[in-house]
Amino acid sequence: MGEVKVEVELENAEDRGVFRRGYIREDEIRSLTVPLVVDTGAVMLVLPQDLVETLGLTKVGTVIVIYADERKEERPLAGIVTVKVGKRLTSVNCVVGPPNSEALLGQIVLEAMDLLVDCAQQKLVPRPESPYLPLLKIK
Repeated sequence: MGEVKVEVELENAEDRGVFRRGYIREDEIRSLTVPLVVDTGAVMLVLPQDLVETLGLTKVGTVIVIYADERKEERPLAGIVTVKVGKRLTSVNCVVGPPNSEALLGQIVLEAMDLLVDCAQQKLVPRPESPYLPLLKIK
């Protein structure tokens, strides 16, 4: 089966807000299209430090992460980044990984966009119950 990698558009959400207020041009919004590994075992979006710096994201805190080998490490939290997959998007903070590390798309983004992993087709797909817009349960 292997890992699922998807092309994702990332955008500095603060830049988008500054553009909407008329202080910068739209072409000044920092954004990238990058491949991310879909990791259903990860909770958050993880972006390597070099991508975070390129996007100009601001450090907003610190978290402790647990790696697959059970190591624990403090990592910076940065944001806010808008993540777009196909026609769906969400804005979240991200864990800042070491420079040139692998970018991971975790559960928070998948849940917010209401997407499932299609391992056979190696892509993300909307849940059958919500083909056009995310269907989010509020209870």
